[in-house]
Amino acid sequence: MAKQPQPISPLKNFFAGGFGGVCLVFVGHPLDTIKVRLQTQPKPQPGQAPLYSGTFDCFRKTLIGEGVRGLYRGMAAPIVGVTPMFAVCFFGFGLGKRLQQRKPDDVLTYPQLFAAGMLSGVFTTVIMAPGERIKCLLQIQAATGETKYSGSLDCAKQLYREAGIRGVYKGTVLTLMRDVPASGMYFMTYEWLKNILTPEGKSVSDLSVPRILFAGGLAGIFNWAVAIPPDVLKSRFQTAPAGKYPNGFRDVLRELIREEGVASLYKGFTAVMIRAFPANAACFLGFEVAMKFLNWVAPGL
Repeated sequence: MAKQPQPISPLKNFFAGGFGGVCLVFVGHPLDTIKVRLQTQPKPQPGQAPLYSGTFDCFRKTLIGEGVRGLYRGMAAPIVGVTPMFAVCFFGFGLGKRLQQRKPDDVLTYPQLFAAGMLSGVFTTVIMAPGERIKCLLQIQAATGETKYSGSLDCAKQLYREAGIRGVYKGTVLTLMRDVPASGMYFMTYEWLKNILTPEGKSVSDLSVPRILFAGGLAGIFNWAVAIPPDVLKSRFQTAPAGKYPNGFRDVLRELIREEGVASLYKGFTAVMIRAFPANAACFLGFEVAMKFLNWVAPGL
């Protein structure tokens, strides 16, 4: 295993992680919109065709009906959340690694990297849960033809007015169930790929842009392979009317399995996988570029 760089400045991590997150949202949001609409579309009546027959049909209908802006609907919430969220995410991963080291130059095993990644998932849920709730509601309202919320801030205000802070944080447990194991897989895969892609005698920090893109993109695919089932449950739960699922995700899971089968847990799979590679490649490239820039302009920061 190639030697891991030690340590990372939390302040640099904040700016680099935030920039990486902005890159991820900008590249990946259109397909995230498609994913949420596929996951939350109503079950068709007998003899009636579904609203969307698949990923490309949903993309086409959204583009025709709402234009390019429709694909970026609800992006304000994740954009506002990405800088602190990805800062906390990368900081959490760094902290998780440091907590497991006995000496500053210890090289961690892959299970230890997985555990460090899981800690980052716990950290980010505090920011991620309300942003995801608002994003999902805005993404589906255009598809249903209703305009209940004028934007992200209006959505947050209405949620708080209707149900207080619990309304804003609805779906937090499911966000944890999605992000904790998925983040572990995400960072472990990225570190593993960086190590195997590093030429003999070279440093991991000197990886070329194509190799960083490949490692980041593949890490995103591994991340979502773990995250899709709880993400489907989360999207359903967060966009459901108040009181529909009194027992939380267990009610959502039972309803989905009963009405649509196990395959329903992988709704939006194509959209997720198409999005995962370029979005996460952009994220890790943005992070690595920002870190190099910060190390250049402020080496002692």
